[in-house]
Amino acid sequence: MQAAETRLAWFLISPTAIIVFGLVLFPAIFSIWVSFHRVGLNNLNDVFHAPFVGLANYYKVFNDFAFKFQGMRSWGAAVTSIVYSFVATIITMIVGLIAALLLNRPFRGRGLSRATFLFPYVAPVVSVAFVWRWLLDPRPSGVLNDVLMRLNLIHLPIAYLATRGLALVLVIIFEAWRYFPFAMLMILARLQAIDSTLYEAADVDGANTWAKFWNITLPELHYVLGAIFLLRLMWTFNKFDDIFLLTGGGFGTNVLPVLTYQFSFRLFDFGRGAATAMILFLILVTFMAFYVFFVMRNVEEE
Repeated sequence: MQAAETRLAWFLISPTAIIVFGLVLFPAIFSIWVSFHRVGLNNLNDVFHAPFVGLANYYKVFNDFAFKFQGMRSWGAAVTSIVYSFVATIITMIVGLIAALLLNRPFRGRGLSRATFLFPYVAPVVSVAFVWRWLLDPRPSGVLNDVLMRLNLIHLPIAYLATRGLALVLVIIFEAWRYFPFAMLMILARLQAIDSTLYEAADVDGANTWAKFWNITLPELHYVLGAIFLLRLMWTFNKFDDIFLLTGGGFGTNVLPVLTYQFSFRLFDFGRGAATAMILFLILVTFMAFYVFFVMRNVEEE
């Protein structure tokens, strides 16, 4: 009987196991293999006989001008990815926290306001990215240029997404605007679960709004804020579509996922593209290990 149940269990989970292996495990293992071989258009039809090159692909990535740090005028994809991911994640959490605190208070039209705040998160990324490009169009007819020129705040149109420095700031703002609803929902759910007697006791003790936020609300949100930070950091670090649709990775906004695409599908150097993806993975694992072993350990000790 037990053997029959075991066979039935394996039979039931086998479709899921096959899908996970085919779509997740095998591509991941194959990417590691490709990163140590010379794979290009000339040998795609016989990729498993591609010549082994050891760490040569990694060496070419580390020495590529698009990857390495070359001074404040050219950060390289590695530094840009770290700055973009951390700053966008922090701003996302701050905006999401403010929105959750506002929407946690009872007021007329609160349900409609919550639905409106969710729009950036649920809207297709292609549509919102092209709306932003329309707003930031470098021509005088661009929405932002037209408004600023009518107000006499600028005299010539500005190429916002084609100006080094400004382009990176704008893609960070776009990332925070698009994904703050995710943080807002998680924080709002935790806010509504906080015991109201804690705030009543604080009122009796004469605590003001800031004291209640710092001593009650923030400690209660400690775990959820940590989870949001880790999730959003991982997702932002792996983000490809947002930056690719806005700037294509140009003008100081090139990050590792976009660089992986450029190596693989513009230069058709699939070995170097796979090596870039592995470097991205190792950096992400380092961040996760630091978070788990230092941040989460301190939280558990508290």
